[in-house]
Parts: sequence; C-alpha cells; structure tokens
Amino acid sequence: MTAPVIVVGAGVGGLSAAVALAAQGRAVQVIERDAAPGGKLRPVPVGGLALDAGPTVMTMRDVFDGLFALAGERLDDHLRLTPLHTLARHAWPDGSRFDLFADRAATVDAIGRLAGARAAQQYAAFCVRSRQIFETLDGPYLRDTRPNPLSLSLRCARRGLGHWLGLMRISPFETLWRALGRQFDDARLRQLFARYATYGGSSPLAAPATLMLIAHVEQAGVWSVEGGMYRLADALAALAQRLGVTIRCGQGVARLGVEQGRVSGVWLEGDAGEPEWLPASAVIFNGDSAALPAGLLGPAVDNAVPVRPAAGRSLSALTWNLLTPARGFPLLRHTVFFSSDYPREFHELFGQRRLPTEPTVYVCAQDRGDIAPADGGAPERLLCLVNAPACGDAGAPAGDEIEACESRTFAHLARLGLQLAPASPGRLRHAPADWARRFPATGGALYGQATHGWRASFSRPASACRVPGLYLAGGSAHPGAGVPMAALSGLLAARQCMSDRPGRI
Repeated sequence: MTAPVIVVGAGVGGLSAAVALAAQGRAVQVIERDAAPGGKLRPVPVGGLALDAGPTVMTMRDVFDGLFALAGERLDDHLRLTPLHTLARHAWPDGSRFDLFADRAATVDAIGRLAGARAAQQYAAFCVRSRQIFETLDGPYLRDTRPNPLSLSLRCARRGLGHWLGLMRISPFETLWRALGRQFDDARLRQLFARYATYGGSSPLAAPATLMLIAHVEQAGVWSVEGGMYRLADALAALAQRLGVTIRCGQGVARLGVEQGRVSGVWLEGDAGEPEWLPASAVIFNGDSAALPAGLLGPAVDNAVPVRPAAGRSLSALTWNLLTPARGFPLLRHTVFFSSDYPREFHELFGQRRLPTEPTVYVCAQDRGDIAPADGGAPERLLCLVNAPACGDAGAPAGDEIEACESRTFAHLARLGLQLAPASPGRLRHAPADWARRFPATGGALYGQATHGWRASFSRPASACRVPGLYLAGGSAHPGAGVPMAALSGLLAARQCMSDRPGRI
C-alpha cells in the first residue's frame, strides 16, 4: 500500500495542497502543531469573543472558488462572503480623510475631491498600469512554478505579443516609492498606494514597482468573511476531511526522514520522549522555509533551501486585539491612520531595526462594514497593527520600548480623532518576540523574506526544493505572502508532487 502524502502544517497553503491532492485521489495526512487548523488564520479570545489575529481580508476569491470546485462543491455553500464597496478609509495627520472604493469611477470622483482633477487623471492612468502588470504576471508568474527572468520572458512570449510587451512595462527595476512619486503629484496618494509594499512585509523604498498590481487585485474584489477570516480555514479543513484527508492537530513534527536521497516520512514529537514514525510518499512543508536551513526539521533536510539572511527578513508586527468602544472617528471595517513621514518610518524599521517613532496604524473593526454606524459607545472587536522589525530572536524590542510604542500609537490615533481604551479587559498584545516563538527561525517575520529589489521575486524558494520528495507551501515560498498567494503555493506544491506520479492538477 502506498504511503500517504504528509502535509506538515494546516495553514492555508497546507490545506489547499491537501484539498488538491485528495481531489486527485491521493491519500493525504495533515499534521498540525496547534490545537486547530488555520496557521496565521487563527482566532484569539478577547472578552469571550473570537477576533482575527492575522489576515483580515479575502482577495482573489477565484482561487478559493477553484479549490471548492476541485471537489465538486461551491464556496458560497460553506461561507458567507460580503463584497466591500469601500476598500478602506484613510486618515492623515493634516486632518484629511479619503475612502478608497472598489468601484473605479467612485474612486476617481473621490480623488478629484481630495486632490483635484489632475490627481483623478493620474489615478485613472495608475489603474490602467496596475491592470496591465497583473494581467502580465497572473498566469506565468503567480499561478505557475517559480520562474527565472529568462523562463518568465519565454512564458510571456508563448502567451502572445501582448503579454511579452507587457513584461517590458512591469517596472521591476524601479522602486514602488519612486514610481509612485512620478505617478502622483499628491504626497498623500503616493503614501496610500506605497502601503501595498507592506502587504508582503516590505518597504516601499526598496520594493519593486511591480507591486502596483495589488491595486488591480483589490479593485477586482475584497470580501469580508462572516464570523472572521479563520472561518475560511475551517471551511478548507472541512472540505479536505470530506475528501478523506486526515488532520491531526496538537502534534508537532520533530524531523523529516530521508532514505536513498529522498524524503521518506516524518518523526512526530512523542508525548513521553519516544518519537512516532509516519512513512510518507512525499512531504509538503507548510511552514516558514527558514526552519529548514535552521535545522528545525533535522539535519537530513537542512540544505533543502538556501539560508535566508536576517537582513532579508520581511516585517514583523506589534498588534493589539481589543474589545473596546471606538469613539470620535467613523471607522469602517478597514481604516489606515498614516504617519507624517513615511520614509522615516521605513528607515527606522529596516535601517535601524527599531519600532517607528510615529507609526502608521491599521485598524480592523471586525464588526463593521462599508458604513460607519452611529457612535453608540458599545465595545467592539478591533485589531490594531503597526509594523515592527523582525528581530524577535535577537535584539527584540524590550518591554519599555514596546510600552513607549504603544503610548505613541494610541496617542497618534487620538490626534487623528479615534479614542480607544487600549487597556480594555482581556486585551491581547503580540510583539516580534511572540511571533518569533510562534514561527521559529523567522525572528517574527510574518511574510517570509522581504521583496526588495528585482531579484527578490525570483529568489523565494520554489515549490520543489533540493531534496526529492519534499515540497514547500506557504507565504515564504513562491508566489509570496498573503492568503490567496499561500493558497496558490499549496496548489503549486500539490502539482509538483503529482508530477512525480501519473496525473496532473
């Protein structure tokens, strides 16, 4: 009897790989260290309620529609998704506010009111450019095995002259910050769209202008998930189980076994010190790839991927999960409170490896939608996040530095009009050191490696690595960070695994 494929880690990437493999008739077993599936899509309890502790939005829902279609099911039968008409509300220290809409025409009008007719025209041109970049890279890069520059060019050429010419316009050699400075005269719009670099834990001062494609992804649809984003992980886990996948939670993997140069199984951490051996026909590792060269999965696979220097890590975060009244500012589901000096913020984060003096703050109001309700003063579920350096394993911010940043953060929110109670009962705070403990070998980096420079897009670990039978999934592998990217990585890992045997996904 053929041994199953073992998936290590029940995050979105691992669950997506399990679904894709099981839909093709492969036996699959998922091993998860935590008490429940989800990975970064996990709820935390605050005041008796569940709050999202990680990603807060769904984009590229076609990826998840496709996963359920593999099993002959519909995503809408298992999750209630609500499209957001207002993608986010933004506020600046000068008192200006701006809503970014899913509808392009509505955003053009809003930008005209904020910054004038020329800015509206510049935004319309920006939309065209971001769509071109996305359409050029969607098939040959995001949904295909990791290319190199030559193979990406050949893939685009095979798709026609339009795709090949589009490759010439994706701006990989220009930074996002510089490109946006040429695109927009208004400094606020430059700052707003530069924030896309942080979606992958990177600095807009160093990330390539290619990331402008995120603007098109958001215009194509942003959805809220009823109950919280962790419901998506629950739905994927249930789908996998209906396909026959076994999911074992509360069980860590001590190391991987290799026989005759190929991965042959996993050793589980034993309750009494006696590890348990599980044979596998292949292993998909849905964890941060930095764990492999760090030796956390054993010496037999420590050369599976190159060592990632600490200087190449993506951002970490300082977060607060709160149950508190939110007064004075009309929060929507997603609101961003910008700092007054964006370049200084990223110089501090990446150059000085410290918490920002004046942080940009993202607030997710989990109980809200497109319209701000009347200020009733009732406690509500909030996630507040500021970017932090990924130094949770060395030189992590000390307690007094974290307390000082917390004071600055909530004072900044108050200056921009939002009054919260950061010391509300049951609140949870997570700093880089907490993320480093949860995701070993990362220093707290939440997005794998930073996307800095044009080479970064080609240097993330591919689905297949140097050790035969071992495949990688998750935000640290190709095609990158984010919920839909992690799902695509799982599909790519499953496809690579299936290529070892008859049948394709």
